[in-house]
Amino acid sequence: MSEEQNESTSKETLIVASKVKAYIKSKGFMTAGDAIEGLNEEVYRLIDKALERTGSNKRTTARSTDF
Repeated sequence: MSEEQNESTSKETLIVASKVKAYIKSKGFMTAGDAIEGLNEEVYRLIDKALERTGSNKRTTARSTDF
């Protein structure tokens, strides 16, 4: 297993998988087995990027504009 895969499987899931799957189903699509993990990774990337912006603006509170 690569380091990237190992890192992604050790991260806590930040999204509600059942809600995401229900939303995707409501749009007429199906959810692949790895979709939730991929979305969770993207959420981590978005948060990390927002925190970088927060820090670069010399703040400790993330705001909606950071995302």
